Amino acid sequence: MLKKLFASSGKAEMSFFDHLEDLRWHIIRSVIAMAVVSTFGFLYTKEILDGVVFGPTNASFPTYRALCAIGHWLNMGDKLCLTPAQPAFQNHMMAGQVMLQFKLAFTLGIVAAFPYIFWEFWRFVKPALKERELKGARGVIFWVSLQFFLGISFAYFMVMPFTINFLVTYKVTDKVVNQFFIDDYFDLITQIVVGLGLLFELPVVVYFLTKVGILSPSFLRKYRRQAIVVLLVLAAVITPPDVIDQLIVFTPLYLLYEVSILISKKAYKARMEGREDEETSVQEWS
Repeated sequence: MLKKLFASSGKAEMSFFDHLEDLRWHIIRSVIAMAVVSTFGFLYTKEILDGVVFGPTNASFPTYRALCAIGHWLNMGDKLCLTPAQPAFQNHMMAGQVMLQFKLAFTLGIVAAFPYIFWEFWRFVKPALKERELKGARGVIFWVSLQFFLGISFAYFMVMPFTINFLVTYKVTDKVVNQFFIDDYFDLITQIVVGLGLLFELPVVVYFLTKVGILSPSFLRKYRRQAIVVLLVLAAVITPPDVIDQLIVFTPLYLLYEVSILISKKAYKARMEGREDEETSVQEWS
């Protein structure tokens, strides 16, 4: 498989085990990068937890201040000034806080080192691509990283504040007191933030699938309704059972889908033009 993958590249003379060795070093370097970044998670666990992870529970969180400023600008008084819920988190395991520190460091390593990890992956795949495909993939590391961090920012600043406040204040009866385990909170915020970061890669994925001939703009338009259902399900899985939060997640995902159709249309046109040029060149040589 790997030998066929690199058959048209400068690595064609490499054996199967040479490719595996090459891949192994790409993985090793990626793991080292994650470990280096994770070290900061261990050294500054308290600062990251208090300032970032627990950020949406603080009144000084940028989203709350921005909403309040917008409300005053619209002459609505304090109607948009939200007071964030103040949950009291608990630890229910002897090694709970130790495991939290490890999970925090590991998550930080993946998120912060993501551009480098993708760069290593790209270096491994790049020799297998044709010159025309490489021209169409210019700036891929930038766009993949940009989409990932846009998704993370959207999830952290737009989704998390409303999700946390909804779950903390939601009650079915006054006889039940909401008390939360810290690992549940951390798992929730990681699931939403990293999940949306990956979902925001949709336009980039569509572009490359169109370039290789797997997708087409007509296919995306044909199955738009089915895609909407899938996006609604994803929004329901990522967010709590609250319509407002689900709409907050669904709206940008649907816009990304529409943008992906436009990107696919452009990539499909470029691929067709490239195929016509190749056919013309073959005819001229023959």
